[in-house]
Amino acid sequence: MKKGTLTKDHILTQGFAMASESGLDSLTIGALAKRCSLSKSGLFAHFQSKQNLQLAVLEFANQTFAERVISPARALGDDPIERKLRQLLALWLDWNYAFHGRCMFLDAWQDGQVGDDPLQQALHAAVHQWLDYLQIQIEKGQRNGEFCSQLNAKQATFELYGLYLAAHVFYSLENAKSSQAHFWQGVDGLLCRWRRRDYSLYPSDLKMLDSEPAHWAESKANNAAK
Repeated sequence: MKKGTLTKDHILTQGFAMASESGLDSLTIGALAKRCSLSKSGLFAHFQSKQNLQLAVLEFANQTFAERVISPARALGDDPIERKLRQLLALWLDWNYAFHGRCMFLDAWQDGQVGDDPLQQALHAAVHQWLDYLQIQIEKGQRNGEFCSQLNAKQATFELYGLYLAAHVFYSLENAKSSQAHFWQGVDGLLCRWRRRDYSLYPSDLKMLDSEPAHWAESKANNAAK
């Protein structure tokens, strides 16, 4: 591997660590150059701007997330979907705890600020891709008979993500043990509902939601092929 590639990989690794500790906004050419023991001009030559640096670190974070969270679950092969989901959720929660309850993607998210902002567009795309991946796993569970066919997979994904956000808050307010206990109690409850064959007690799950945005459908199609 060339020295330039090694240097850039080192920069991205340090940038990822810095953004995980202090948020993407903390990433500047000067601050990261100091952390990497590089000159500002040397680091600038790799990215040309703060925004390009942040986008590169975000892409590195996406790749790291896939390696740590998604790949191990995929390695389970033809195992039951529920087991894969539990593996995904455990690793997802570990991802959050590894950064002391912080989430780079959530920290950098700015509601209503997508517009033409490349960083916000990349953040939204990354979160949508993960949500779509979770929804696809739930739909697979429906097709193979593990989950009720009447289950609204998008609503189920919404509820899973809600548990993750709650765990994120409880980690900050209380501690990891409390956060984890509530998270898994919630997951167990959801999975129990999803396995039901009589959904009459949960009419909200049968409601048809508004049609999905076009970029969600495209992202789901790409994830389904993986």
